[in-house]
Amino acid sequence: MPGLFFSFEGGEACGKSTQVARVVRKLESEGHQVLSTREPGSTRAGEAIRNLLLHSDQGISLTPGAELLLFGASRAQLVEEVIRPALKAGKVVVADRFTDSTTVYQGIARGLGLKFIREMEEFVCADLRPAVTFLLDLDLETIRNRRLRRVRPVNGPDRMEELPSEFHQKVREGYLQLAREFPERIKVIDAARSIDELEAAIWKEINAILG
Repeated sequence: MPGLFFSFEGGEACGKSTQVARVVRKLESEGHQVLSTREPGSTRAGEAIRNLLLHSDQGISLTPGAELLLFGASRAQLVEEVIRPALKAGKVVVADRFTDSTTVYQGIARGLGLKFIREMEEFVCADLRPAVTFLLDLDLETIRNRRLRRVRPVNGPDRMEELPSEFHQKVREGYLQLAREFPERIKVIDAARSIDELEAAIWKEINAILG
């Protein structure tokens, strides 16, 4: 497909959403047609699933298996309704989370294993993979401090954020494990740096691809 696909990954409070917004603005200022997405979400069905997974009282008792399938359902809709058409139209797609999140959060941190998750990824995405994934890596203490300073979302606490520190440590270790497995695609970025320094490091990688 003629478009270009970047994804951003990382644990809670690592600065993904801020950097996605900055990259989108920079790409647009250079004349690129850009589409940003978030997971779960970015479609009507996906936003309803997002609310159930992260904010709704009805989602509190979701089992890990149900959680996994709901993330998969949201992604399936997003891929077919939004991402593939955008890439076919030659746009740059910048994703705030994609398949690596499911691998790490549900497969590794939840302990569901990777076999079925990778089969689901193949079913949902087929040959669709980001050209580059930026992994914003942050230690647990910094994550904790940033979360204390964070403005809470208007729709209430994020169910995943509220999980214990042990879970978030597994998330970090899982992401670094993936980065070792796929070093050509996953670029580890030290997210403890300032917002501007982080943007410069990310843009250096993107610029190399754009030429």
